[in-house]
Amino acid sequence: MCSPQTRNLTGVDFNFRERICGYGRDMEKRAIHRSRVLKAGTIEFGGGAVNCVVRNMSIKGAALDVASPVGIPASFTLVVRDDGVQMPCHIVWRKEKRIGVEFD
Repeated sequence: MCSPQTRNLTGVDFNFRERICGYGRDMEKRAIHRSRVLKAGTIEFGGGAVNCVVRNMSIKGAALDVASPVGIPASFTLVVRDDGVQMPCHIVWRKEKRIGVEFD
Protein backbone atom coordinates (compact mmCIF):
# COMPACT_ATOMS: atom_id res chain seq x y z
CA MET A 1 0.00 0.00 0.00
CA CYS A 2 1.26 3.48 -0.83
CA SER A 3 1.37 6.40 1.52
CA PRO A 4 0.47 9.92 0.30
CA GLN A 5 4.14 10.89 0.50
CA THR A 6 5.26 8.06 -1.79
CA ARG A 7 4.79 9.94 -5.06
CA ASN A 8 5.42 13.53 -6.09
CA LEU A 9 4.33 14.06 -9.69
CA THR A 10 5.00 17.76 -10.22
CA GLY A 11 7.22 16.81 -13.16
CA VAL A 12 7.43 13.84 -15.46
CA ASP A 13 10.39 12.19 -13.77
CA PHE A 14 8.57 9.05 -12.64
CA ASN A 15 8.75 5.42 -13.62
CA PHE A 16 6.07 4.89 -16.27
CA ARG A 17 5.48 1.30 -15.20
CA GLU A 18 4.80 2.02 -11.52
CA ARG A 19 1.29 2.42 -10.17
CA ILE A 20 0.29 5.90 -9.03
CA CYS A 21 -1.28 6.29 -5.59
CA GLY A 22 -4.65 8.04 -5.64
CA TYR A 23 -4.87 9.90 -2.33
CA GLY A 24 -6.83 13.15 -1.99
CA ARG A 25 -8.78 12.84 -5.25
CA ASP A 26 -12.25 11.73 -4.17
CA MET A 27 -13.79 13.56 -7.14
CA GLU A 28 -11.41 12.01 -9.68
CA LYS A 29 -13.20 9.41 -11.82
CA ARG A 30 -10.13 8.14 -13.65
CA ALA A 31 -8.56 4.95 -12.38
CA ILE A 32 -5.09 6.47 -12.76
CA HIS A 33 -4.18 10.02 -11.77
CA ARG A 34 -2.97 12.43 -14.45
CA SER A 35 -0.38 15.02 -13.55
CA ARG A 36 -0.71 18.45 -15.09
CA VAL A 37 2.43 19.43 -16.92
CA LEU A 38 3.46 22.04 -19.45
CA LYS A 39 6.37 20.58 -21.38
CA ALA A 40 7.63 20.87 -24.92
CA GLY A 41 7.40 17.60 -26.80
CA THR A 42 7.88 16.15 -30.25
CA ILE A 43 5.70 13.64 -32.08
CA GLU A 44 8.12 11.54 -34.15
CA PHE A 45 7.04 9.17 -36.90
CA GLY A 46 8.51 7.68 -40.08
CA GLY A 47 11.13 10.37 -40.62
CA GLY A 48 8.74 13.21 -39.75
CA ALA A 49 8.24 15.24 -36.59
CA VAL A 50 5.59 17.60 -35.21
CA ASN A 51 6.03 19.86 -32.19
CA CYS A 52 3.52 19.55 -29.37
CA VAL A 53 2.92 20.62 -25.78
CA VAL A 54 2.33 17.91 -23.18
CA ARG A 55 -0.58 19.16 -21.03
CA ASN A 56 -1.06 16.18 -18.73
CA MET A 57 0.53 12.79 -18.30
CA SER A 58 0.03 9.55 -16.40
CA ILE A 59 1.69 6.15 -16.45
CA LYS A 60 -0.81 5.12 -19.16
CA GLY A 61 -0.96 8.13 -21.48
CA ALA A 62 -0.98 11.87 -22.10
CA ALA A 63 -2.90 14.79 -23.59
CA LEU A 64 -0.99 16.74 -26.21
CA ASP A 65 -1.70 20.16 -27.71
CA VAL A 66 -0.86 20.38 -31.41
CA ALA A 67 -1.29 23.05 -34.08
CA SER A 68 -3.42 20.55 -36.01
CA PRO A 69 -3.93 16.80 -35.60
CA VAL A 70 -4.18 16.45 -39.39
CA GLY A 71 -1.32 14.34 -40.73
CA ILE A 72 -0.36 12.84 -37.38
CA PRO A 73 -0.44 9.04 -37.71
CA ALA A 74 -2.34 6.74 -35.36
CA SER A 75 0.93 5.47 -33.80
CA PHE A 76 4.12 7.41 -33.11
CA THR A 77 6.83 8.10 -30.53
CA LEU A 78 6.34 10.91 -28.03
CA VAL A 79 9.66 12.55 -27.15
CA VAL A 80 10.09 14.92 -24.19
CA ARG A 81 13.77 15.78 -24.41
CA ASP A 82 13.97 17.71 -21.12
CA ASP A 83 12.95 14.54 -19.26
CA GLY A 84 14.70 12.01 -21.49
CA VAL A 85 11.32 10.43 -22.31
CA GLN A 86 10.74 8.46 -25.51
CA MET A 87 7.44 6.59 -25.37
CA PRO A 88 5.81 4.70 -28.24
CA CYS A 89 2.09 5.46 -28.18
CA HIS A 90 -1.14 5.48 -30.16
CA ILE A 91 -3.97 7.99 -30.42
CA VAL A 92 -7.17 7.20 -28.51
CA TRP A 93 -9.02 10.48 -29.20
CA ARG A 94 -8.64 13.65 -31.26
CA LYS A 95 -10.08 17.13 -30.83
CA GLU A 96 -9.49 20.33 -32.78
CA LYS A 97 -6.04 21.06 -31.31
CA ARG A 98 -5.57 18.32 -28.73
CA ILE A 99 -4.97 14.58 -28.95
CA GLY A 100 -5.10 11.92 -26.27
CA VAL A 101 -2.58 9.10 -26.46
CA GLU A 102 -2.08 5.82 -24.66
CA PHE A 103 1.45 4.53 -24.15
CA ASP A 104 2.27 1.15 -25.74
